[in-house]
Formats: sequence, C-alpha cells, structure tokens
Amino acid sequence: MIDFTIHLLLVLFMPPLLLGVIGKTKAAFAGRVGAPYLQHYHDLLRLFRKGMVVSETTTWLHWGGPVTALAATLAASCLIPLGNHPPPVSFPGDMILFAYLLALGRFVTILAALDTGSSFEGMGAAREATYACLTEPTLFFALVVLARLSGSLSLQTMLTTSPRGGWAGSGAPLLLLVAALFIVLLAENCRIPFDDPATHLELTMIHEVMVLDQSGPLLGAVQYGAALKLFILGSLFVQVALPLRTGNVLADWGVFILSLLLLAMAIGTVESVMARLPLLRVPQLLIAGSILSAFALLLILR
Repeated sequence: MIDFTIHLLLVLFMPPLLLGVIGKTKAAFAGRVGAPYLQHYHDLLRLFRKGMVVSETTTWLHWGGPVTALAATLAASCLIPLGNHPPPVSFPGDMILFAYLLALGRFVTILAALDTGSSFEGMGAAREATYACLTEPTLFFALVVLARLSGSLSLQTMLTTSPRGGWAGSGAPLLLLVAALFIVLLAENCRIPFDDPATHLELTMIHEVMVLDQSGPLLGAVQYGAALKLFILGSLFVQVALPLRTGNVLADWGVFILSLLLLAMAIGTVESVMARLPLLRVPQLLIAGSILSAFALLLILR
C-alpha cells in the first residue's frame, strides 16, 4: 500500500518539477537566474482556471484529443515500475500495452491537430507521425532486449531485476541500449536536438505547432501530459542506465528520485551545449537509435 501511494504521488506531482530542473539547468549555463523550480505548477494551475476559446470549425476531436492523450499517458504510468518497486498493474506482455498507450496519446493529439483544419498544424502533425515511425522501432527493440536479458515479458521483472551477468556480463548491449533510449527520450519529448519546446518559428516547430489552437484547461492537459510522458520515459531510462538498489524501501525511493533529477539536469545540459538539428538531419539520428538498439539485440542473440 505504501508503494502504491508513493507511486501515485510521484506520477501526479513530480513531472512538472523535472521541467523546472531542466529550465534551471539551462538558465545556469546561460548565466541567468531562470524561473523558479515550481514555475510549471503555477502555470498549470493558471491554465486550469482559465476559460477556453474553441473554433466553430472544430468537432469533439478538438477537446477529446488532449483528454484521451492524458488518460492514455496516465494509464501507461500505472504499468511501469518506479525504482525497485512494483507498479500498480503488471502482467506478462504489458510492455506491448505500454508502448501502444504512448502511441495512442500521440495518435489522438495528431487527430486533434488535424481537426482544426489548419495547414500549419497539419504540417506539424505530419512531422510528428513521420518521426514516430522512426522512434517506435527503437523502443520496441529496446523492450525486446530487456525481455531477453530478464527472461520476462513483464515490465516489472524487466526493470526491477538485474540483467543476467549485470553490466559486467552484458555491458556492451546495455551500453548500446542506454544510448538508444536516450535518443528516444529526447525525440519523444520534443527536446533539443530534435525540437525546441521554446521556439515559435514556423519552419522548425513540431509538437508545439499541433497545440496552438488549444487553450485553458485543454492546453493545461496537453502540457501536463507532456511532462508526464517525460517522467515515464525518464523512469524507463534511469532504471536501465542506473539500476541502483539498496535493499531499503525508502532509500530505493530516494535513489530513484535523485536519479530522475540528475537525468533532468543531463537533459538541460544537452539542450545548453547543442543546437537543434536541421529537419533533414533528424531522421538520420532517429535511424541511428534504431540501429543501436538492433545491434544490442544481435549481441544478446549471438
């Protein structure tokens, strides 16, 4: 019961904090103070208190998209273990449901963007769908590698059980897997070098352009869902890259939270030292991620 409560509290309240840490890290590199760590909580509360402006040309997909995407992401958060603790829902093959819940969130967001009838948002939706075709194989290859190393098709066993031989025995495939998952993490959350969440340039926007017509609580649902997706994929990454376990329940929770905060700082560092890639270069890096995870699979099948 304690694990379930902490899992629920982290899922509900920690995602905006990760965005605050990323922003503070980028501000430190730029020599600025930056917004407070809790700024995103204030922004979300402000959006949920606002009214909505809805175009007369839209249908129920306009509001149904953000709500369904948030619900799918919340459902995915119930399948992934946090730290060394079991998730609320676990069964053999749940890794497939996990991947498709994230895909469902993307699909309904694209539908909501197309529902506006804007060619600008349609352009962003086309880019999002194209990049998704390149990131999903990487994620599936990674899940297959973890399933092979753990001997289980359940995310709970895959992420809470040390791989056979650990890093000493499976160091090469795990290293390739960590690199591939980091690429997926940045691409799925529209971070630099794939996208810049702070930009509003028409020729470079991907995710942000799809939600330009959202406002009020719907925009709040979109932003919270994006932060939650970063939290979920970040949890997957840190449990593969830093499988630290102390044997103490509270200490394991502390290690997990600290690992996520360090990951947020790493993302902020990447965004501070790198520029956004040209659109023609983005597919090349995404394909490289797929190749890395495919090579990791070949190494464990040798």
